[in-house]
Amino acid sequence: MRRTSVILAGLPLVAATALVATPVAAAPVSGPALAVDVTAGRHAISRDIYGMNFADEDLAAQLRLPVRRWGGNATTRYNYALDETNRGSDWFFENVPGSADPAGLPDGSETDAFVDQDVRTGTDSILTVPLIGWVPKARDYSCGFSVAKYGPQQQTDQWRPDCGNGVRPDGTPITGNDPTDTSAPAGAAYVTDWLNHLTTKYGTAANGGVKFYNLDNEPDIWFQTHRDVHPNGATYDEMRDSTYRIASAVKAADPGAQTLGPVGWGWNSLTLSGSDQQTCGIEGGSCWSNPPDRAAHGGVDFGAWYLQQLKAYEQAHGVRILDYYDNHWYPQETGVAFGNGDDPATNALRLRSTRNLWDPSYVDESWIGTATALIPRMKQLVAANYSGTKTAITEYNWGALDTMNGALAQADVLGIFGREGLDLATLWSPPTADQPGAYAFRMYLDYDGAGGTFGDTSVQATSGDQGQLAVYAADRSADGDTTLMIINKTGTDLTSQVSIRGRALTPFAKVYRYGPDDLTSITHEPNQNLIAAPVAYGQPPLYLYTGTFPANSITEVVVGPGGTGGGPGGGNGGGCAASYRVTGQWPGGFQGEVSVRNTGGTPFTGWAATWTFANGQKVTQLWNGTWSQRGGTVSVTSTAWNGSIPPGGSQSIGFLGAGPANPAPAVSCTGHG
Repeated sequence: MRRTSVILAGLPLVAATALVATPVAAAPVSGPALAVDVTAGRHAISRDIYGMNFADEDLAAQLRLPVRRWGGNATTRYNYALDETNRGSDWFFENVPGSADPAGLPDGSETDAFVDQDVRTGTDSILTVPLIGWVPKARDYSCGFSVAKYGPQQQTDQWRPDCGNGVRPDGTPITGNDPTDTSAPAGAAYVTDWLNHLTTKYGTAANGGVKFYNLDNEPDIWFQTHRDVHPNGATYDEMRDSTYRIASAVKAADPGAQTLGPVGWGWNSLTLSGSDQQTCGIEGGSCWSNPPDRAAHGGVDFGAWYLQQLKAYEQAHGVRILDYYDNHWYPQETGVAFGNGDDPATNALRLRSTRNLWDPSYVDESWIGTATALIPRMKQLVAANYSGTKTAITEYNWGALDTMNGALAQADVLGIFGREGLDLATLWSPPTADQPGAYAFRMYLDYDGAGGTFGDTSVQATSGDQGQLAVYAADRSADGDTTLMIINKTGTDLTSQVSIRGRALTPFAKVYRYGPDDLTSITHEPNQNLIAAPVAYGQPPLYLYTGTFPANSITEVVVGPGGTGGGPGGGNGGGCAASYRVTGQWPGGFQGEVSVRNTGGTPFTGWAATWTFANGQKVTQLWNGTWSQRGGTVSVTSTAWNGSIPPGGSQSIGFLGAGPANPAPAVSCTGHG
């Protein structure tokens, strides 16, 4: 792991530069300035944005994974009583039994086992309930397009050659097949029975049971993924009516459960019904600008109309049956989603394309070809059509999670989710515990191996170039720390000034880093000095440092509130003692000295002292330290030349003050190694 120190910085900056040690041959490049203001942009970060689909138990336990989703195409048709899924177009429209003992069903089903794991790891579950109206009819291996029944087909299952892909050898799709070849009708009563089973076994959502239910999976492309039972694209009206039936059944069975819909597949899902996507996909041309299903509904985009209908239901019945507006998102740029990290051009595109989640000035570099600004767009849809609804992305993937490039993109995505106020997200196809993508999650959920997390209140963080050096920041309510996540997306070490404004902080920061030099661990770097910059009277404190951020790395900076020690690896408050004395006085002013002594057993590499005047005194000049004063409180940190104090040694600062010389204040100090 590359280790780089943070260079002292203060005001004026020219003077700070003179303190830099002789550079090594490969000097870092000057990077964009980073600025954090803890008083601005404050809003809660939902821990549920750090979720995954089907994460394995070891990883979920390590990360204290907040939420885990059981979803995907195979969950659209699932019969909990038989423990049977139909795989749709993913695998020859086949019914596939689960591994449960049939004699014990419905106990021990796939979904029971899923919830059992989440109970063990303290993770909230998302299960998928069917809106499609069908579930497997038997515990068997029947399929939607039997070769014996419907004739030869382009492809068949190599293990079950009677099961075809539903496409004739000439490329035309088979139509008019019988849905009951594989499936039986299932509606609200099926969902009620299933939730009764779940609440009996695990309790209600309010009492530790299943908390979330997806209202099916990507229903706007059923005409492709489940065309053996739903060959026609779902219309506006079908989606409204089926949502009314199934979501109200969920709420009746478990009023505390949260529902997520309409769970569309991507960009087109925001504006088009499945019917319009199917029709215009065939007709092309002007259909896309005036699709028939939308035209029949007043020209209102599907997403807006859907939310309006759910609002109308609540107004009519007094019950909210949709809690989250949920839309999937896979970047459409070639080679990004699920891609590898082998191509430099694609890697650069992967890191750019995270901007389609938030940036209205970024034109998506795929067939979409317009600015998507997905999360703000979803939040605006909700605000305009059904306020109070939360936002979710229950499937997404930026690819290459087995590489550092994928980890950089994933860390950036998680930072964006928090800053933009997304309420819930679950990564599709998560990494294994030893892959770089898992470390991107660890940087937010367990950066120190002891449960250290990124903060839960987002604060304003800006970069001079977010595309080079992305920065996110948050306050942590558990201990008052401020956390910064800094992602170097370039192949060059970047040295940048970091400023943190808004409240008193400890004079040093803890630093944790993940990068390409060691893909197997997060490294706890040496603590770094913060300099309290002079500010005008009455202005909030401002702290500065200049940091070098290695190429292709993720760095977390953790700073404590003023008056506390530096924590593991840095704080040495118990080994520091300070004394104050007046060395001269005259009418209206005085001269003083503060001595800082290392009473511990390890050397200091930096120290800080603080005292509070009781009678309005003001420091007018100070030497051998960097100082600031807010009200009566004076804060001083060491300089580059006097921060080192061996055990038993001491350093002194002198100052001139205005006002009475007495009484002498008590001085507290901290030192760090």
